[in-house]
Amino acid sequence: MNKRVSNRVAAIQMVSGHDIDANLREAEQLLARAAEQGASVAVLPENFAVLATSQMIDRGRQEAGAEPVIRTFLAEQARKLGLWIVGGSMPVAKRPDGSDLEDRVRATCIVFDDQGEEVARYDKIHLFDAMVEDAHGQYRESDTFEPGEQIVTVDTPAGKLGLAICYDLRFPELFRLLREQDVDWICLPSAFTWQTGDAHWYPLIRARAIENQVWLVAPGQGGQNSERRRTYGHSLICDPWGRIVTEMGEGPGLVTAELDADQVANLRARMPVWEHRRLKG
Repeated sequence: MNKRVSNRVAAIQMVSGHDIDANLREAEQLLARAAEQGASVAVLPENFAVLATSQMIDRGRQEAGAEPVIRTFLAEQARKLGLWIVGGSMPVAKRPDGSDLEDRVRATCIVFDDQGEEVARYDKIHLFDAMVEDAHGQYRESDTFEPGEQIVTVDTPAGKLGLAICYDLRFPELFRLLREQDVDWICLPSAFTWQTGDAHWYPLIRARAIENQVWLVAPGQGGQNSERRRTYGHSLICDPWGRIVTEMGEGPGLVTAELDADQVANLRARMPVWEHRRLKG
C-alpha cells in the first residue's frame, strides 16, 4: 500500500476477552477502519490481544521467541494497510537488552512503522497493584509483570510521540520527562477499571495534556470483558489546551483526530510555562 502522509491519529477501543484469535480478528477490523478513515497512526488499547492473567506468561514466552503471533500480526497489518501501529500492550518474556525473563513478563508496547518494522519498544514502568471495589477486587500486576525502567519516544508521521501505558497516567513525573524530550503527543493505551475510570479518567488525562502542552491520545478497553471485569472505555483524544476533541463511550470502535503540531508550537510560544519552572530535578 502507498505510504500515507497525514497527521490523523486513531484511538482504537476494544472489548477484548480470553479468546486471543477473536481479539486479533476484532483488532484487524478496527485497524482497517482506521486506515479507511485516513489515519496515518493507529493506537491499540492495553491488553488488546491477551487479557487473561493466566495466559500472560505462556504468551509472553511465545512473543519473545522465534515465532511470535501478536508481533507478526501487527507487522503484517502495518504493511498491508500502510499504517503505523502503536501496539497497545502485549506480554513479552524478554527485556530490551535481550535477556530472558523466567517467571514474569514485561507489559510491552511496540511501535510498527508502515513497512511493518519495529521502530520502538516501551515497557510499562508503573504496575497496577490496587484494591478496587468491583467484582475483581484485587489487582496485582507485579505478580506477573516486571516493570520497565526506560522512557521512550519515537518520530511518527503525526509528530514526535512519547509512550506510556494506563497506570502510568497517575505519575506526572514520567510525562514531564517525556515533555523534556520535546514530544508533540503522548499515547496512553489503557484498560482502566470502570470504577477508577469513572472517577479519574478525564481529570488525569486533561491534567497531563495541560501541564505538558501536548496532545493526549488515550485508547482503552471499554465494556464487559469477562464475568468479573468491566473496563471504562471512553477512548478519547485531548488537545494541548485540555479540550477533548473526540471521544466515545463503551463498546468496540474508534475515534480519530488531526494532531495539529502548529497548535502545540503556538501554545508553547504564547504560554511558555516550561521556561517559567522554578523547581526542577
